[in-house]
Amino acid sequence: MQFRVSPLDATLQTQLQAKIDQKTKPLGALGLLETTALKIGLIQNTLCPQLQRPLIAVFAGDHGVTEENVSAFPSEVTAQMVVNFLNGGAAINVFARQHGAALKIVDAGVKVSLPGDDRLINRKIAAGTENFMRRPAMNVAQCNMALEKSAELVSEWHATGSNIIGFGDMGIGNTSSAAMLIALFADVSLADAVGPGAGLSQEGVDHKLTVLRKAQQRTGMTPRAAGESPLSALAEYGGYEIAMICGAMLRAAELGMVVLVDGFIATSALLCGQAMHSNLRDYAVFTHRSAEPGHALALSYLRCEPLLDLKMRLGEGTGAAMALPIIYSAVAFLNEMSSFADAEVSGKKG
Repeated sequence: MQFRVSPLDATLQTQLQAKIDQKTKPLGALGLLETTALKIGLIQNTLCPQLQRPLIAVFAGDHGVTEENVSAFPSEVTAQMVVNFLNGGAAINVFARQHGAALKIVDAGVKVSLPGDDRLINRKIAAGTENFMRRPAMNVAQCNMALEKSAELVSEWHATGSNIIGFGDMGIGNTSSAAMLIALFADVSLADAVGPGAGLSQEGVDHKLTVLRKAQQRTGMTPRAAGESPLSALAEYGGYEIAMICGAMLRAAELGMVVLVDGFIATSALLCGQAMHSNLRDYAVFTHRSAEPGHALALSYLRCEPLLDLKMRLGEGTGAAMALPIIYSAVAFLNEMSSFADAEVSGKKG
């Protein structure tokens, strides 16, 4: 699928920065709130940005590589957690409710058939991916279909008035996919990208690394090759939920929405999308630094500073939800805080 992610119009950048600098505070005193306000103003191409109908979409899919015992939990937990989302009992349900975000749950490729529920959006590509240690996780046609289906959903949500969207994931085994993708797109070693995921012991991490190295050897794909053909890399190692997050991010950026990037899994999807369209990162607000070790390396590669570092590693979009009040504060100070002139407060001397 083709996307057209336009570069941000920098025409207002000087005016936005001046508006920020003229608020009644020392220069730079609001730190990341200032850079966030500037980014959102540029995304919306206005000096007075507004955030409307925040939405978090959680995409779920199973991974064939779990056959190699790379996860602390069995694959059936994916479907069980989707039911938990639908019943309102997961962490993302709590935080989305708390911070006023609509929550959408999407079956991208869960292994089993889920019970009929009007709250579940069924866009299943297949019943889980293949075991990428032995063969590609999906074919390119399936990968394209995942991009297309999630892009269609974002178009629908945008049409309801949403202009800020975060993405979450659910998929046992998906830290293995994310580690493969981050190693390729951020050009880091697998040993540095692989972590405990949902709670592996050190022995489990070592086994996981062995499996992923075999997958790496199977294809011989290099960071350069992945950069030249990101869709092929995504098809080789991705999950259906990762592919859908990638397509959803690209479509959201195409529509000029603020894209909230959660943790390890969502960042791997963004890296894929970034390789397809280099302007994607300009629409992204990185919400938290995951405790999964490879995430810090990916953020360093992207030269992005996340808003939060709470030692979280849950996924589900929880970091995006937790960051929402901070993002609202960034827009609020830009729109509502007095300038030195308005408040008749003397500015810095010299």
